Amino acid sequence: MAQLSDDCFAFGGPLLSVDAAASLIAERLPVVAGVETLPLGQADGRIAAEAVRALLDLPPFDNSAVDGFAVRFADLAPEGETSLPLRGRLAAGRAETGVAAAGAAVRIFTGAPMPAEADTVFMQEDVRVEGDTVVLPAGLRRGANRRPAGEDIGRGAVVIPAGRRLSPPDLALAAATGHAALPVRRPLRVAVFSTGDELAEPGAALRPGAIHDSNRVLLVTLLRRLGTAVSDLGILRDEPGILREHLAAAAREHDLILTSGGVSTGEEDHVKAAVEAIGRLVFWRLAIKPGRPVAMGLIDDAAFVGLPGNPVAVYVTLLFVVRPLLARLSGATLAPPPSQPARAAFRYRKKTGRREYVRVSLRRAPDGTVEAVKFPRDGAGVLTSLTGSDGLAELPEDAAGVEEGDRVEVYLHPLLW
Repeated sequence: MAQLSDDCFAFGGPLLSVDAAASLIAERLPVVAGVETLPLGQADGRIAAEAVRALLDLPPFDNSAVDGFAVRFADLAPEGETSLPLRGRLAAGRAETGVAAAGAAVRIFTGAPMPAEADTVFMQEDVRVEGDTVVLPAGLRRGANRRPAGEDIGRGAVVIPAGRRLSPPDLALAAATGHAALPVRRPLRVAVFSTGDELAEPGAALRPGAIHDSNRVLLVTLLRRLGTAVSDLGILRDEPGILREHLAAAAREHDLILTSGGVSTGEEDHVKAAVEAIGRLVFWRLAIKPGRPVAMGLIDDAAFVGLPGNPVAVYVTLLFVVRPLLARLSGATLAPPPSQPARAAFRYRKKTGRREYVRVSLRRAPDGTVEAVKFPRDGAGVLTSLTGSDGLAELPEDAAGVEEGDRVEVYLHPLLW
């Protein structure tokens, strides 16, 4: 993989805005994901490593859009009906060699190539066939029901831009324009740890003072949906030596290491110090709520991100901080997230200078407007605020809060765009 330099996204200042962090990532981090060529049937969800161009026109020849009769527009009477002799028959998959439409009507079916000189097709239900003669009504425009070669896309044109996450329609378009396989980025290798002596594996008996580890489940499943190759490396205890050892080992085999917990300022928060001991911390703390204690750094050739310990903060920072990092490292184009505008049905105060994400549900008001209703509890550890809401209302840095009736943008769960 490409090597990350020690100063690739270093900055000055104690608190970084979300946009500044995303810009820093986009400007200074290299793409590290390698390239492989895959058959189209295996490329769904992968990132296009280069622009894909059409190898031929689509469609590759003029053809009929309907079942009907192909004619030369110049043979039609300017007013009233036109009678033309019936000549030949063209079905899809048959060449038009030897079939000409001059002075005649040719029976044609959807997808069949247009006969020589024909430029217009009448739908079969609009005409009368009287023996060997076809009676055509007046009023059809020149070129009706004809699909010209290259109407969809021309040979040599870009059909898939570099950096796009491939979808089934993308792959269908690649197939239609002559491709059987595409160069794609290999999935990023991401290691995931949870940290904390209080954590127990899901389903395990809880000792006094312990809780089940939900963050790792949340991270692993979201990262898989985002197309990464995830290594679930379990729970690390709050011991500096163990942290250093496991982080260093993970850096040798992965492009990115993600941890949750241990990056705040408490006496038992050891992850930040462990990273500084074996690598380099390049920023810590973002102007975001929930999720301010986010650490980003380098351990050898791997990027490192330490997320907060509360699950809602993990969710928010993964989607708004880590997702831009994943896109950059994997060579993907980061599209702006789609949002649902809504009218606030709540009042909320916040500090200026930081971006906040408020959990809300959507409802239709009596006047037909979509309203956002705030979840009743704000805590960053309240998992039911994710399962019991529809999305996150974004409050920008310059806002001091929200009043009832204000317009807000709501990003809907699961926010994977």
